[in-house]
Order: sequence, then C-alpha cells, then structure tokens
Amino acid sequence: MMAVVESTPGIVTREHQQQFQQEGWFLLKNVVPADHLELLRRNAQFAIEECDAQMDRRRVDVLGLNHRGKRYFSSLVFKQRPELRQFLFSDLMGQICQATLGPNVWLFWEQYVIKCADKGMKFSWHQDSGYVGDPNHKPYLTCWITLDDVTEENGTVYLLPYSVSGIRTWVKHIQDPGSNDLVGYFGRERGVAVVAPAGSIAVFSSYVFHSSGANLTSRMRRVYLAQYSAQMMQRSDTDPADAFLAEGRNISSST
Repeated sequence: MMAVVESTPGIVTREHQQQFQQEGWFLLKNVVPADHLELLRRNAQFAIEECDAQMDRRRVDVLGLNHRGKRYFSSLVFKQRPELRQFLFSDLMGQICQATLGPNVWLFWEQYVIKCADKGMKFSWHQDSGYVGDPNHKPYLTCWITLDDVTEENGTVYLLPYSVSGIRTWVKHIQDPGSNDLVGYFGRERGVAVVAPAGSIAVFSSYVFHSSGANLTSRMRRVYLAQYSAQMMQRSDTDPADAFLAEGRNISSST
C-alpha cells in the first residue's frame, strides 16, 4: 500500500526552502534517528572492505577516486545491503526531497565517503553534476549525512553558496591527474564550512560547488551520501534510478 509522506513541522522550514532557492543549500542538525544512524554506521565498514577487495583483485592501491587507507567512495552499497533502503526511502528523506524537489522523486545515487584517520585526503572543488556527463540534466539533490561529528580538522565539506560563486548552471570539469578528482572551480573563495554533530544532513543542489579538506585527526570521518532527482535519471544504460515519491506518495519498497 502506498503511504503518504508525513509532514513533521520543523524538519524543513520555509526558511530552509528559501535558503535552498537563493543559495542552493541548507543544514539540518541532529535529524537522523538513532536507529538509522547506527544502520548507516554499521555498513560503513562493509563499504571500506568492498573497496579494498576491488583494489586487491586489480592489485592496485588507487582505483578511481578511491585511495587505499586514505579515502573511500563506495557507491550503490544499498544494492548489496538492502537494509539501507529503510533510511533511503524513509519519511525523513521523503520530507526533505518533497520540500526541495517536489512531489515526484527518484533515488539517483548513493555512496559512502570516508576519510581515514591522520591522512584522509582532501577533495577538490566540484559540482556533483560535474560527474554526470549530460550537461542538460536538471540539478538533483545531494544529502550529505554525517555519521561522525564533522569539523574543519577532520575534513568536513565547504560549500560555495550561489551568491558567492555566481554559478547556478552545469560547469565543465577537468580531471586532476594526481587524485583523479574532477575540478570545476579555481577561484579563491573558501566557502562555508559545515560544522555539525553526527546525525546531521547538509542538503544542497548538485550545481553547488563544494570541496573538503584532509582529515588531520586520529579518527575516521564517515559520511553517507544520498542523491535524489526530480526526473528519472539513468545510472547506466541498464540501471535506472529507483522511484521514491509519486505525487507525494512513497511508492518505494523500503526493505
């Protein structure tokens, strides 16, 4: 049976929506329920082990954006760990998506972004849309979910609001040969640092430029990314995005 996404007062306010329209982002602190936070943390180690196993099979220490023991980008983990759907298609995420994208929503992408202790690498200035080959796609939504407290010391994300970058469209990126990062901004602006406790969500448009620093602390910095779109987007020729909301109703299978 399809469920209507319940609206909980105060989760996404009109002020949040206005900031999203004007600046491309907003921050929700302490909103992830404890059981879902534990679920996401529990699967973070699996994500690391999967990346290491892929590198082992190829006998390399760098694979795409992954650098062994430094930083990991483990994507579409929910396909192997379906319990993650409980969070991805939850009422919380439905409320955020409906407030920013509208009543029809698809889950486009999902990944863990983990920076290891003491040597977790920085990540260059980019738009998430810069990693999508089609320059004509509509901007989608990134939900940057903190599994640990995030600070400037442990490699949090820095966001360039629209009013700072002056950019609200797709920009062609170039690849950094040293890190394999795609880079699309070369200006001097530092951006707004997201400093927030575990269980918070930085919500921003895929057109918003962002970067992150190195992890200089003795503990890992774990983040879970959930990305949603207002149009059906293909992850590949044979892998379409997962339907989430249709006219405000949750039509997904959450288990």
